Amino acid sequence: MDRGRLTEYIWSCWSWRHRFCQKVTASSENFHVGENDENQERGNWSKKSDYLLSMVGYAVGLGNVWRFPYLTYTNGGGAFLIPYAIMLALAGLPLFFLECSLGQFASLGPVSVWRILPLFQGVGITMVLISIFVTIYYNVIIAYSLYYLFASFQSVLPWANCSSSWADDNCSRQPIVTGCRVSTDTGGDMFMNISWVNSNNFTCLNGSEVFRPGQLPSEQYWDKVTLRRSSGMDETGVIVWYLALCLLLAWIIVGAALFKGIKSSGKVVYFTALFPYVVLLILLIRGATLEGASKGISYYIGAQSNFTKLREAEVWKDAATQIFYSLSVAWGGLVALSSYNKFNNNCYSDAIIVCLTNCLTSVFAGFAIFSILGHMAHISGKEVSQVVKSGFDLAFIAYPEALAQLPGGPFWSILFFFMLLTLGLDSQFASIETITTTIQDLFPKAMKRMRVPITLGCCLILFLLGLVCVTQAGIYWVHLIDHFCAGWGILIAAILEIAGIIWIYGGNRFIEDIEMMIGAKRWLFWLWWRACWFVITPILLSAILVWSLVKFHRPNYADIPYPDWGVALGWCMIIFCIIWIPIMAIIKIVRAEGNILQRIIKCCRPASNWGPYLEKHRGERYKDMAEPAKETDHEIPTISGTRKPE
Repeated sequence: MDRGRLTEYIWSCWSWRHRFCQKVTASSENFHVGENDENQERGNWSKKSDYLLSMVGYAVGLGNVWRFPYLTYTNGGGAFLIPYAIMLALAGLPLFFLECSLGQFASLGPVSVWRILPLFQGVGITMVLISIFVTIYYNVIIAYSLYYLFASFQSVLPWANCSSSWADDNCSRQPIVTGCRVSTDTGGDMFMNISWVNSNNFTCLNGSEVFRPGQLPSEQYWDKVTLRRSSGMDETGVIVWYLALCLLLAWIIVGAALFKGIKSSGKVVYFTALFPYVVLLILLIRGATLEGASKGISYYIGAQSNFTKLREAEVWKDAATQIFYSLSVAWGGLVALSSYNKFNNNCYSDAIIVCLTNCLTSVFAGFAIFSILGHMAHISGKEVSQVVKSGFDLAFIAYPEALAQLPGGPFWSILFFFMLLTLGLDSQFASIETITTTIQDLFPKAMKRMRVPITLGCCLILFLLGLVCVTQAGIYWVHLIDHFCAGWGILIAAILEIAGIIWIYGGNRFIEDIEMMIGAKRWLFWLWWRACWFVITPILLSAILVWSLVKFHRPNYADIPYPDWGVALGWCMIIFCIIWIPIMAIIKIVRAEGNILQRIIKCCRPASNWGPYLEKHRGERYKDMAEPAKETDHEIPTISGTRKPE
């Protein structure tokens, strides 16, 4: 081949490669935006059902299965549904509707949406940081579910009996005899320990036995096999390799579902959001056929209901707290998911549908849980109150113990833990989408070019940060983050969110924004929402915050107290999350112009680029709005509307 033909061949190959790379780049930049999307910059949900199922999956999580039924039981049974429904109407639904409307109106995530009130931008940062902390340990719980799911693929569940390879002398489903009285040669009797009685072939006198409680096989399996739990947070131990692999698998699943953003996660939720309902229905039907099921349901929400509990303030506090956390308000996820809606989507009806679905799911799950726990109490000769648990103890001790005693136990165990897996994944998808949406709003060009590497990079970093939670002291870390980060910080963010938008930006002004999306409504329609937004909801949230601070107690797990450095670390985590609220406020004030009062006033006004994302939706009210899409990476809007490099 002569030099000319060789040069021509090389050039043609290079040209082909260049055109191919251009096509791949163009495809990678636009794969998260559909041709029919209203917003070609950020993209929209492919279907309304994608959004609704994602919201249901985000709101309906593990707490609906392992916390609500227990709270109902301990707070008066069916009587608890009264304060629960009232708190839904007064606190949960108003805040839920507010966040859905906020994200949809501006088409922005939880940080950038605070163009509405620049002084409070730190509130959005707080929401995202807390979501990051919670995301770290939430995937560890998913890893626990994966481990139990894999362990269930055996002919006999490994926690069905006390195995000599891991159980100790305390492993027993029945109380353990420690000593008794025996007859002596002189005609009297004396008390001896049980080992002496057995070694000398004596017989205990009837009714003289002294018992101590044993540990269920499922409890020892949880502590000794699954967690390999150390004696305390001071003893970190080694990484439990099989939990680390389950954690890695959990993050691979999350990354695979989100690599195209809402375009891929919106399809996955058709399975992950709906499958738990199928399992709950199957478990309820199976539980209802078991002996003793009616007794469990009676304790849950039937004849054992205690309406005198309604006189106790603690019951109302528990109802408000459960509603608040169950709906996932103030985490940033509702704003992030709603930001991908089309502008004229009816966010009002969406909020009603999702909130009612969430609450009805909690009630429905309780029947499935307590019917089987009632059977467990029946066959063990105990009261329901002796077998019912909450949180980790319900999901990984009490319920597995009950399933192990059913015919075909492995099948029911596989169904249950697969349900826990899908419940957790839905919430995890939305939490990661909150993080990536924040990155997209702050660095739109970088996110458009490298969405897949950034999403997978986030998953990798969070996996590495979560490795401490799969050490032998991992469960103490999980409980520590949950105790501090998933509490006061969210309450503070929620109070500032509703106060800033309703009291400073203006509740009536915000209602006008909503009417631009869903159409004008009569004054009577808004009467309830005004009452809640302006007065009732802020007061209830403030009361919960004060109550939580007054009732604060040092964290412990399995009656093992945390060391001082662990408690200090917990305080550092929550302070790190909320300190951005005053920091960002100070930064905004310093960057504004005028005297201190003028600067504060300017920071309490919306930024010049606040309003509907697309020009066609702005109307007369926002016709002079600065173009939000023109904002470039590493630039932030100043109060005056000009842009200043960071």
